[in-house]
Amino acid sequence: MDASAFTLIEMILAIGVAAIVIITICSVLFAAIRLRDATQDLVDSETPVDQTLVIMGRDLEGSMTPTNGTTKVLSGDFRIGNITSLGISQPVSIEMFTSTGNITDSKPWGDIQRVTYELRDPVNPTGPGRDLVRTVTRNLMPVATPDTEDQWMMSGVQSITFSGYDGTQWWNTWDTTGMTSVNTNLPLAVKVDIQFAGNNNAAPIEFIVPVDSVSRTNRTTTTTTTGTGT
Repeated sequence: MDASAFTLIEMILAIGVAAIVIITICSVLFAAIRLRDATQDLVDSETPVDQTLVIMGRDLEGSMTPTNGTTKVLSGDFRIGNITSLGISQPVSIEMFTSTGNITDSKPWGDIQRVTYELRDPVNPTGPGRDLVRTVTRNLMPVATPDTEDQWMMSGVQSITFSGYDGTQWWNTWDTTGMTSVNTNLPLAVKVDIQFAGNNNAAPIEFIVPVDSVSRTNRTTTTTTTGTGT
């Protein structure tokens, strides 16, 4: 018998230790993979929300001051509530004219565009809630049927509510035309409440965007000229 050879007990012990090491490595590897997948799912779910808040905040900050008169050329009114918007088949939650349009050589439009936000039936009917859609109109010249572009923002939304602040209180309806609201100037700020569906652990989102545009006035500016006689 060779004295330098391993005994059967030593071989069994070595195999057992190797098996324990392999099991430990596999457990750590699988835990890392699960953590990576969970993190990726969280990032994927939060990315549309973050993008929506950034774009929506930029739209509200760039709201244009409504023009006087019934004819709106390259501008329009600011409206909040369950309203009807020209060229959109479903009611919208907000309609604004904002200076967030991208100016490119291929599109003959300026930086002012009409933007609406509305909830629509989801593309995936098995998913909870509804889809939040941003609709953009670049051509603001008077036409019977405006050319609109729908932009999907995020899914799984139960409700979205906009409120305008007049300096004293918040209003769930706002109409600078004066047809359905007493508020005919831009709000000082807009509050957005987003409720999610299907996930009881998802906290609602509420944020406030100040509106810095100068409000219009119906007063006529007069200029007094003082001169000296000869």
